[in-house]
Amino acid sequence: MDSKSSKIGRRFEGKVAIVTASTQGIGFSIAQRLALEGASVVISSRRQGKRRKGTVPVSCEEEMSQDLETFKEQSLRFERNVDEAVKKLKQQGIEVLGVVCHVSNAQQRKSLVEQTVQKYGKIDVIVSNAAANPSIDAILDSQESTLDKLWEINIKTAILLLQDASPHLTKGSSIVFISSLSAYQPPSSMAMYGVTKTALLGLTKALATEMAPHTRVNCVAPGTVPTHFASFITENDTIRNAIEEKTLLKRLGTPEDMAAATAFLASDEASYITGETIVVAGGMSSRL
Repeated sequence: MDSKSSKIGRRFEGKVAIVTASTQGIGFSIAQRLALEGASVVISSRRQGKRRKGTVPVSCEEEMSQDLETFKEQSLRFERNVDEAVKKLKQQGIEVLGVVCHVSNAQQRKSLVEQTVQKYGKIDVIVSNAAANPSIDAILDSQESTLDKLWEINIKTAILLLQDASPHLTKGSSIVFISSLSAYQPPSSMAMYGVTKTALLGLTKALATEMAPHTRVNCVAPGTVPTHFASFITENDTIRNAIEEKTLLKRLGTPEDMAAATAFLASDEASYITGETIVVAGGMSSRL
């Protein structure tokens, strides 16, 4: 383990965690944090090798596309894959299994669960991080196929994965959905995406009731987090400064900030918390 592990606890010793869309960005940091705290982690992405041109499911912090060309360019640069992420984690002494899983592919979802159970025998934690933002069109201008894709990736597949995994969840298990600050005030450039993230808040409440008392269900809503995918924000001082000024803490979030909140909700330290959403956005407004 690196020096980072000496600064955190071991709340997940002996536990098994699945994190979807976890080969980079927030998803990777969540998997890394859970593993540094003792978990055996199962990471996944839609490709074993490099991503090809086109709009694809992305982890939730990759939501900041302001125009279609920027989105396409950044998708082309998004090349980290399962093998690379596994290698990086193993170099830290982390117990990790990498599985190719396009969350909209039923067989791959089942394979993700089956491979996890085959290797580790159980599932204690699931972090649902996969999401897509395939269009910047206004809601009333969106094509039906776009609406279907947003619903399928951002909501439906999260439910279907839990249907596959629920028979293998241990007593005291934890589910964490990764939503977004855009759930509270969907921006015009990705309004329908924001609506699907709002739906995750409701899904959290509904499943918390349905899966109690043996499984807790919570949610994290990240604010703006600059990742490689969102480099147009970090490289544009005007945009970055404008966003930072809107936060009380006068900075953007980091993947590690989101990982810390997720790890807390997934841990036994949050054993009396279920059905809740923690907004991790530096104090930005988050009222529905």
